[in-house]
Amino acid sequence: QVRVVESGGGLVQPGGSLRLSCVASGSIFSIDAMGWYRQAPGKQRKLVASISSDGRIYYGKFVKGRFTISRDGAKNMVYLQMNSLNPEDTAVYYCNVDLGWADDYWGQGTQVTVSS
Repeated sequence: QVRVVESGGGLVQPGGSLRLSCVASGSIFSIDAMGWYRQAPGKQRKLVASISSDGRIYYGKFVKGRFTISRDGAKNMVYLQMNSLNPEDTAVYYCNVDLGWADDYWGQGTQVTVSS
């Protein structure tokens, strides 16, 4: 069993910053990739950023250089530094942990609200 827990969400004003954290624990031999997704009300969940075990990073086009994903492999943690937030970034942000072989796990999500 693998547990994934996100933290760091909250309410922030437009132009502000937040740092999300995610930790995976449990029966983990190795992690292929960790990533952040988000889902706004009435919209599909979409990939925000991902980072593989060998350091390959992908960002969704809407990130436009505002977010930075990083990872601490020793702690099974992934972070998402979000800067220059705008109201369109309001969503529930989910962490995904990919163990490979179509075995992946999701956290319960953390709410990010960007509003003045």
